[in-house]
Amino acid sequence: MSKFKKKKGGELPAISTASLPDIVFMLLFFFMVATVMRQNTLMIENKLPMADQIEKLDKKNLVMYIYAGKPSSRYSASAGSQARVQLNDKFADVSDIKAFILAERATKREEEIPALTTALKVDGETNMGLVGDIKKELRDIQALKINYTTRTGAAIDNFK
Repeated sequence: MSKFKKKKGGELPAISTASLPDIVFMLLFFFMVATVMRQNTLMIENKLPMADQIEKLDKKNLVMYIYAGKPSSRYSASAGSQARVQLNDKFADVSDIKAFILAERATKREEEIPALTTALKVDGETNMGLVGDIKKELRDIQALKINYTTRTGAAIDNFK
């Protein structure tokens, strides 16, 4: 006669799901903190030119971006193949730049307005006539702090 008996119904105990909500919220919190939201959807081709002497901007919240270049393949059917200006998430004419800059100035505090910088993200293949027109519009409303956004590299590579 044996002292030990085997259990006939050797079922495994149920898995505890008590810590599951904690894990889900921890993952949710991690992805909320680590995710960077994109400010603008790029609607143009934007292969920036290279420069060998560059500086980083200090305060990104005081920068207004103007994009210029040919519409990307996704938008070329509706926007054409000529170089265009993009302000925020829409195509615009050069004449719309004044209203864009004035609207951006209106959202800033009075003491921040002199420190506002306009960053031009212009495709390397874009005609300089368009850039000149953009600069003329900026000059008309006294937006004289202009930054040309580039990639790091030797500037001589652009002429090959």
